[in-house]
Formats: sequence, structure tokens, C-alpha cells
Amino acid sequence: MGVMATRILLRRPTLANSLRAPRSPFSSPAMIRSESSFTSYLVTPAQLDKSLKKNAPSRLSTAPKTIPVCGSWFLPNDPEQRTGYEVFKKAHSPQARFFDLDKISDTSSPYPHMLPSPEVFRDAMRGLGIKRDDTVVVYDAAETGIFSGPRVAWTFKVFGHPEVHLLNNFRLWVEQGYPTEEGDQKKFEATDYPTPELDKSKVAAFEEVRQIAWEHNKEGSEGVQILDARPEGRWKGTDPEPRPGLSSGHIPGSTSLPVPTLLDPKTKTFLPPDELRKIFEQKGIDPKKPIICSCGTGVTATIIDAALNEAGYGDGSRRIYDGSWTEWAQRVKPSDNLIVKGN
Repeated sequence: MGVMATRILLRRPTLANSLRAPRSPFSSPAMIRSESSFTSYLVTPAQLDKSLKKNAPSRLSTAPKTIPVCGSWFLPNDPEQRTGYEVFKKAHSPQARFFDLDKISDTSSPYPHMLPSPEVFRDAMRGLGIKRDDTVVVYDAAETGIFSGPRVAWTFKVFGHPEVHLLNNFRLWVEQGYPTEEGDQKKFEATDYPTPELDKSKVAAFEEVRQIAWEHNKEGSEGVQILDARPEGRWKGTDPEPRPGLSSGHIPGSTSLPVPTLLDPKTKTFLPPDELRKIFEQKGIDPKKPIICSCGTGVTATIIDAALNEAGYGDGSRRIYDGSWTEWAQRVKPSDNLIVKGN
């Protein structure tokens, strides 16, 4: 009865149009933005180093700055039991802040590092000494290359921070001899970062994704594409999830797009735009249709989002399923047939 009722409520244009919802306005008054020298979302080590040298030397200066933000994070089953902050203390770029993905989140949620409230994000920015008109450049640990940094950068974007970029990447920063520091994070002068608004047009919730999956199961609307960043074995259900007791498998109608296919195997930087476009074309991804990116917990899904952006693939109507597979596998019912094994 519940499934039949859902069938009546679903309308193909409604799902597609919901992915193109207008961007939420930012609640603060207009401010002077940092005159960023970056021309693209991805930033090279040389570009970041040049921009950092332009920062006003005085701590008392109110001029906009370029601020590196370390977004390092590791899976709970990391064989070396590393944590993001431990890696930060070993080596980070000068002037860097550490963004704790687990703490700057909705800690009341049963699912890991879900998006924080606007107030939690605001307070974190104030404590890190970040102003709204600063240019933020997010990076990952050198060991991982590109992993959790895109999630942190996406969080800034979803809360309307005007100038957000992603370093491509810190491994090259270290290898090319740019300066690093060690030790705990410095204390920064608190700012008056305003309370932002969440841009809901960039986020997909469980209920919406479930409706789309039901449509796929009924061989209905193929208008919304779900791209899954997890390793193929987890997507197929042949390999276990890193979280104990969680079923592997995939959302009906989703496409497997493992993160390593989007990165250079040696440097772990993003592949060039033309190579990324070829991968998306080979996977049958339609640039004219809305896209939802998913993964294990909403972290590596943002790597797909960043790669699509870098390749100029699609019209920008992309969303991240915040809860991703960890939420999905715990919330769907066995009778719904919404966990698929195999291809």
C-alpha cells in the first residue's frame, strides 16, 4: 500500500526540478571579497604559495587573506589507525587551520559527519579565525592525495562561503619543496563570521533518494543519475563495508564510479579535464540530466562532484547525498528491495 501511494505521488519533472532549486541567499550583508588570483576551483601548489606570500603580515590587519585549511580525515578501519589531526601535526602548510570533519558536523545524528547546523559552522569559522571575505584553499594529507578535502570544501560552498578552492594537492606541495610546519594548530584571533544559510539545492536527503530508487526499481524515470564513489566490490556487495554490521551493495539504478578512476595513480591529483570527460562518457553519464553523488558517508562523493566541476561536465545541477550508504543501508527495509547485490 505504501509503495503504491508513492507511485501516485512521483512525477518525473518534480524530481528533476528539485535538483535545480534556486541557490539560497546568504543571510549576511555584503562584504568586500578577497581578490583571489585563482582562476579555477583547483589550485596548484605554486599558485597557493604565491597567494600566501601576498597575505598581510600583521595579525592586526583586517584585509582579506588566503587561508589554507587542512581537511584530513581517515576511515575508521584505517590499518595505521591514523587521525586527521595527528597527520596535521606532522606536517601542514604555513598559516593552515585544521577542519575537524567529525566535530564540525551534526554530532546528534546517528550517521557520521553529517552537515553541521549553520550555527555550528559559524562558530567553527570564528574559532579558526576565518572571515567570510577570506579565500579558503582546502587540502588533504600528503598520504592520501585527494580524499576528504573535497568534502570540507563542499561544506564551505554549501554554506555560501564566496571564495573556496581545492589544492591539487598537498602531496605535490611537499614533493615540490614548498614550506611545511609541524606541531599543534596555532591560536587565531576570533572573527565575527556571520550565520550562514544552508544551500539546500546542493544536498539530497534520504526520502528523495528513496523515491528515485523506487522509480528505478519500477523501470520508471531514469531522469536522475546516482553516481557511487565507493570501491566496486562494496558497490557489488562482494566486499564488506568498513563499518561493522553494515550491508554492502548499492542503490537501485546507481552507477559505480570509484574514486581512483578519477585520480592520477602516482600523484593522486585529479586527472586532466579531457580525461575526466572521457571517463564520464564511457560510464554513460548524461551531462544534461541531474546527478546525485553518493559514497559511504558523503565524503568521497564530493570527489566526483569536484571532478565533474573540473571537467565542465553537466549544467551544475549536482547534489550530494549527505547520509550516503551508511544511512541508506540502515534505513531501508528488506521488503523495499532497495539494496542491490551484483551488477
